[in-house]
Parts: sequence; C-alpha cells; structure tokens
Amino acid sequence: MPEYFIGLMSGTSLDAIDAVLVEFEENSVQTSQQQSCRQILALSHPLPNDLREQLLALTLPGPDEIERMALAEPAFARASADAVKKLLEKAGFSPDQVSAIGSHGQTIRHRPEKGFTLQIGDPSLIAERSGIAVVADFRRRDVAAGGQGAPLVPAFHHAVFSSHKEDRVILNIGGISNISLLPSDPQKPVTGFDTGPGNVLMDYWCHQHLNQPFDADGQWAASGSVDDQLLNSMLNDSYFSEAPPKSTGRERFNPGWLESHLKNMPGLQSQDVAATLTLLTAKTIALDICQYAPTATEVLVCGGGASNSHLMKLIENELEPLSVSTTTSLGIDPDWVEAVAFAWLARRTLSGKPGNLPAVTGASGERILGAIYPAG
Repeated sequence: MPEYFIGLMSGTSLDAIDAVLVEFEENSVQTSQQQSCRQILALSHPLPNDLREQLLALTLPGPDEIERMALAEPAFARASADAVKKLLEKAGFSPDQVSAIGSHGQTIRHRPEKGFTLQIGDPSLIAERSGIAVVADFRRRDVAAGGQGAPLVPAFHHAVFSSHKEDRVILNIGGISNISLLPSDPQKPVTGFDTGPGNVLMDYWCHQHLNQPFDADGQWAASGSVDDQLLNSMLNDSYFSEAPPKSTGRERFNPGWLESHLKNMPGLQSQDVAATLTLLTAKTIALDICQYAPTATEVLVCGGGASNSHLMKLIENELEPLSVSTTTSLGIDPDWVEAVAFAWLARRTLSGKPGNLPAVTGASGERILGAIYPAG
C-alpha cells in the first residue's frame, strides 16, 4: 500500500504557502537505494498582504517583536491549515488517508553563527484544524548538533535525484539559492550549501520600482545593462568567499544590504540595477558550481527562479558547456520540489530515520529532525 504525506513550504520569498500531496512507495524509506515518490496534486496558497508584511517585518530586529510574533504565528498556521484543506478537497482525499504533514513553517530569523534558527507556524494549531499529524521544527535539531540547520533539501535531492552514471547538481532558486552536489560515486559524500541571493533582491527591487511582486520572465532586467562597478561591489561581500558549510537569509541579503552598495552610485537606472542583480544571482551560483562541483555534467534547477527564462539563460551562459535544465526531466515540477522535500522529511521523522547530512550542514552527526504533533 502506498503512503501519503503533505508537504508545506513557505520560503524566503514570502509569497505563498506551497502545499503538495505526495505518494511514497511503502517501505522505500528503509532502503538506501534511490527512492521514488509521486506528486499527486500541488497548489500555492497566497499569503494575505497584511500577514506577509507582518512576517517580513519579523525577519529583522524591531520593537515589540514577541507580541508581533505571537500574533503572526497563529495567523500563518491558520493559512497553512487552509492550504491543506483546499489541497485535500481538490485531490478528493480525506484527512485520515494522510500519514502526516511536513510543515517547514516560516523562517523569521536564521542566525546559525549565533546558535539559533527560528521558524514559526504553530504546528499544534495546524494539527488541530486539519485533523492530521504534523511534523515541524526540522532545523533546530541540526543546529543543536552544531550544524547550520540549512540547507536540508540535499538529503532529499540525494534520495530521489542522484545518478550512478553522472555527477549532478540540483540548484534551488528561491529567495535564497542553494545547491546540492550529488556525486555518482556512492562512496563520496553529498554536499551542498546556500550560494547567496536567489530572487530575494530582484523581487524587492521590482516591487519598489514596478509595484509588482516579481520580474515576470526577467523581461525588465533583460531591458537593462549590467553595471560592472555595482556588480563587483556586491561580489566583494565576504559571504561569497566563505567556505561551506554555510547558509544565509534575509538577515544578510536584504534591502539595507543593497542600499549600502547603491549609496555611492547615484544615477543608476532602475532597470540597470535589476539587470545587475540578476547577473549577481547567476554569477554567484555559477562560481560555486565551478569551484565545488568541477566534475558535474548536469545542473537541474528548481524553485521559482526556474521560471525566469532570462535568469536561466544567464546561468547557462556562465556554466557553458554544462547541461542546464529543470527537475521536470526527473519527474518533479520545479515549483514543488521543496514542498515535496518536507513531505519526505516528515516521513523520515516518523520512521525514526535521520534527515540531515552532516557534510552539508556541519552538524556533528546524523539526527532525526523535527517534532511530532499528533492529530488528536
């Protein structure tokens, strides 16, 4: 009998809660061989603008944070439960057919260098409103073991996307970009890390100047010209030269960071800044792939950035002659890979199996991640 799990993901972009219903082969979690999973149905549940603004404000220090977090957390949990309800209705499933929900929650602060990471989303409330057990708070156990708590998706990428014939890179471009380096040799460790900004700065700039949530297909950026002085200034950030394991977020790459690079460069056209930010994302990704995965022959892209054809073209140019495509070729739509990953991680937790990769996060060892919140 197949097993069904739901994955919930809301990332750095803070645009929506992605919900996906996933079918796993029974007992496949017990094997070390490549595992198969099938996406039954997926949807994106938009966050209300006021909630998005509350969550965005919580990513940086501010007044009365505890009170504001206490109000935003149940609102986000209710939105998560609504996404689950909508998903089940569309799929024709009942709650008792689903083993568990893997909820990433919303990261509001990620400071592993100070020993903490914080995702909110009240899993007790999601369990209460959905009638399904919830597995949540995946990252803190890895941090407790000395790790970065991120990225966690490389373990999933290894389980479902690895090949015995070629070295692969899985590139996830969300608000922040991360890579998973999957060697064909099973004796070599899987590695991965956050490369830096994905869509987060591009989306911010687009919203500021076009009042749009993102630059559709990168058309606005494609109309501009890259400013080499701005690009080189941003590339000099020490994060890009740090050795992995490493992870980052809005705490570092935020509007203030961008403005600090723009303040000495008055008069730049907004579309030129957009063009430069897009190349920053492409170039930092490519530099890390070339340095840390020199034997890779294939790069497979997932996340929202996979839909930006201009960004994809820049990445292809930077990585030529490597093959660059999306995870569609491996059976999972690039928009839903991270949500599927958290369904997979929930299943690992319920099975008593570790979900982290110490070679990726820097943790002192493998750990069973997250906490389980029963349905009733």
